[in-house]
Amino acid sequence: MSIQVFGTPVSRGVAIGRAVLVASSRVDVAHYFVPTERIDSEIERLRVARDAVSTELSTLKRDLPPEAPTELSALLDVHLMLLHDESLTGATKQWIVERHYNAEWALSAQLEVLARQFDEMDDEYLRERKADVEQVAERLLRFLARAKPGQAVPAGAEVPRARDFGGEEPLVLVANDVAPADMIQFKRSVFTGFVTDVGGRTSHTAIVARSLDIPAVVGAREASRLIRQDDWLVIDGDAGVVIVNPSPIVLEEYRFRQRQSELERARLNRLRHTPAVTLDGQAVELLANIELPGDAAVALEAGAVGVGLFRSEFLFMNRGGDLPGEDEQFVAYRDAVVAMQGLPVTIRTVDIGADKPLDRMSLQELRHEHALNPALGLRAIRWSLSEPDMFRQQLRAILRASAYGNVRILIPMVAHMGEIRLTLDALARARQQLDDAGCSYGQVQVGAMIEVPAAALAVGRFLDHFDFVSVGTNDLIQYTLAIDRSDDAVSHLFDPWHPAVLRLIADTIAQAHARGKGVSVCGEMAGDAAFTDLLLAMGLRSFSMHPARIAAIKQRVLRVDTRRLAAGLPAVLSAEDPALEAARLFAPVLSAPSAA
Repeated sequence: MSIQVFGTPVSRGVAIGRAVLVASSRVDVAHYFVPTERIDSEIERLRVARDAVSTELSTLKRDLPPEAPTELSALLDVHLMLLHDESLTGATKQWIVERHYNAEWALSAQLEVLARQFDEMDDEYLRERKADVEQVAERLLRFLARAKPGQAVPAGAEVPRARDFGGEEPLVLVANDVAPADMIQFKRSVFTGFVTDVGGRTSHTAIVARSLDIPAVVGAREASRLIRQDDWLVIDGDAGVVIVNPSPIVLEEYRFRQRQSELERARLNRLRHTPAVTLDGQAVELLANIELPGDAAVALEAGAVGVGLFRSEFLFMNRGGDLPGEDEQFVAYRDAVVAMQGLPVTIRTVDIGADKPLDRMSLQELRHEHALNPALGLRAIRWSLSEPDMFRQQLRAILRASAYGNVRILIPMVAHMGEIRLTLDALARARQQLDDAGCSYGQVQVGAMIEVPAAALAVGRFLDHFDFVSVGTNDLIQYTLAIDRSDDAVSHLFDPWHPAVLRLIADTIAQAHARGKGVSVCGEMAGDAAFTDLLLAMGLRSFSMHPARIAAIKQRVLRVDTRRLAAGLPAVLSAEDPALEAARLFAPVLSAPSAA
């Protein structure tokens, strides 16, 4: 039976494929793909875990005191029987072999299948046995987590392609939510669409899906409960609808829409090496946001003229708390710099905290993360300054990489003059340590992210100490409007068009120009064509975005006259409804270049 699940549309387009459920478990489960050559060893991991849990349960049963209820012994027998039942461990092997899931993911996927089967049983007693299956599975998951915590795909390992389900349909990810670290692993894998139970337009999953140009629907509430493993799904990223097991007629309609989108992408792709110059001759710098060194090649292919934001924190995540050392970081930064072939690379120092926690956290950090508001806690430069040894390691690694190309350092979430002084002192000490060790490094510019209102209001003073600034619009909007963008209860109040937000961005750009300092926007607004005209009208000439968005933004740049846009800016900034006024004033000009 076909059903529809409604959520929030966050990334346009259509995705069609089989559902892959990332189950919600009481035990945190790692999700990664296993290359072909490691499938046997992954099955062995599962077997070892099963045998260990079997021994554990047998020992518990043997050591039961004489006064223990007989039901307890019978319960342990049930758990032992379930542990060796082919419907649990045998079917779990199939997920490993056929889908290349790691053992934990395969087990949680099979647990979802079994849980649904128990829920559909008529007999109440049998339905209640679902809890026994869950308890056995969680024992296995806990053993697997202890055996190899935080395991990820080894560098350079092959990521398997999707199974062929009688056609060329890819896979669609369905989850309660997707952590940032998991998004990095999934983004190069087989998924071409996302559905999540929670989240809003500005949740991390939504932002990544949009930047990757992957259709996505978030905040679908019951999606992971209503959708089953291997269901056929259509994600309508324009309407915010997920169609489960669509009819042939509906499926064909959406396939036609997919083909139309692919033609549009191909047309835009022809612009990738065209210089980004407006109709009145203004050159615009379109830079790329990247997370890992390998993304640099993708940025070049997309036509980026540099990296405006290298999110270094993703080198620190998904490692089971084992932080990268100076040499490992140096290699990563150097590889990205070399890959960009002399073009500028802006490396942001680690932005840990809020929606991007580390696997290993202190008690104080855990308290901030889970009991208090993490967006207002120990994050970004605050965390780096609280870990001076780690911070100097990162600064030394970045400086060493600067010997191989054009490197700039970007400091996140600066708000206080004291933070600026401590940061520049740490940088000076890092340089001195490299001098003492005889290590070479190049000249680097140092910039600040403007992502809290205090920084935007004090940007003139900040520019006394920094060479450039970069506006992080995602957090600037969040902090200006007091909206936790990861909370779907209030995410509808997240408004990039709010007059206060626009005024802060415009003033930041104006002050940087007045001081002769560089200014860019690296937040999501930079990659959203709805804001391109407005930012150009404000005088912005440097945009940094995901590589997948560069062609669309370039097309917009090629079609506008910045003099005409600037003339309409005062009316937009003073309007009660800036979005409506911008739509009226910034209509596309008639003459526009062809993408041919």
